[in-house]
Amino acid sequence: MSPPHRIGAEAARRMIVAALGLDRRPRRRARKADVLEAIRRMRVLQIDTINVVARSPYLVLFSRLGAYEPRWLDELLAEGALFDYWAHEASFLPIEDYPLFRHRMIDPGGLGWKYSHAWVEKHRDDVERVRAHIRENGPVRSADLGTRPRGAAGWWGWKPEKRALEMLFTAGDLMIARRENFQRVYDLRERVLPDWDDARLPPVEEAERTLALRAVEAMGITTAGWVGDWFRMKRRIAADHVRALAAAGELHEVHVDGWRDAAYVHPSRLPLLDDAAAGRLRPTLTTFLSPFDPLVWDRARAVETFGFDYRLECYTPAPKRKYGYFVLPLVRRGRLIGRMDAKAHRSTGEFEVKALYLEPGVSPAEAMARDVARALHELATWHRTPDVVVRRTAPAAFRAVLKRSLAEVA
Repeated sequence: MSPPHRIGAEAARRMIVAALGLDRRPRRRARKADVLEAIRRMRVLQIDTINVVARSPYLVLFSRLGAYEPRWLDELLAEGALFDYWAHEASFLPIEDYPLFRHRMIDPGGLGWKYSHAWVEKHRDDVERVRAHIRENGPVRSADLGTRPRGAAGWWGWKPEKRALEMLFTAGDLMIARRENFQRVYDLRERVLPDWDDARLPPVEEAERTLALRAVEAMGITTAGWVGDWFRMKRRIAADHVRALAAAGELHEVHVDGWRDAAYVHPSRLPLLDDAAAGRLRPTLTTFLSPFDPLVWDRARAVETFGFDYRLECYTPAPKRKYGYFVLPLVRRGRLIGRMDAKAHRSTGEFEVKALYLEPGVSPAEAMARDVARALHELATWHRTPDVVVRRTAPAAFRAVLKRSLAEVA
């Protein structure tokens, strides 16, 4: 049976959710190997340090796995199953994909502000002193070297040693050996990855094509225009690779009702495409997402596929914020139905819901409230802040319904 060439928009949404592991919880309690498998499924796990709730990479994994041990992510990095580099911004990546990113290290100037040839040349002595220190004394954190300039802030205010570490890291001379309290610990590449030889480096175009294939597979179904954002490739180059791969039979072209452009599916996702077209995909999961979850990190894609317009407001001045500082999208049974401004007060065990907003047209029905309450209880319990306090909801009437449902699941 040949795969379908046209599917509906709802089937496409369910396919995306399922491909990203957000359709249902695993049947058994998560294990360490499941953390690695979840990252391999997405191919990239974006890193962010904001910890109003759990830091983003830990929260992305929780959304898919439920309760798990966050230390497993740290252990996988230290054990060499993952590496830390610039992909969709700073990211954890499966170690088998290291060859695909090595070209960025060899030519780091293409990474924008992340690397400055001029700064490296001007501070060559600082760079070499940091490299020699690591070679002679072993792995270091930025905190182990130098002092931050008084009154300095932002990237431009980094002490020279911190900049040198980041320049050497971006150029691939250093790697992240592990993290301590989420701080990077830098070491020489040859000690972290002793078996690597640049003779194994694939040609640039082959690496780009493979990254394009990885992105299409991870997304489940996508237009060519959305592919570049996954690994921060140039959009036009990524789109050209996708179309060429489709012409060569390495991707399957599909038309989605209501989408402006043609869509593409990786061969490994064709069974999922068949299930979506036949109506056999029925997501059951309700969970909260990190703002840096791959389901929503591309604003244009989230708008076109889910009708969900999401902007991270933590970098917006407080008076101009519409929803809050660190707002978590809410996915229920394959649809993005709301967003929550929350804070985990770890010292008191309180999980504060400052505000929970339902999307326009979402009815605050009892069944939906029970799903949201279970997801909220699960999230708060995992944070070890089991006392859930709901300050405000929109619509306002949803607060009473949600509080009643929370009392039932607690």
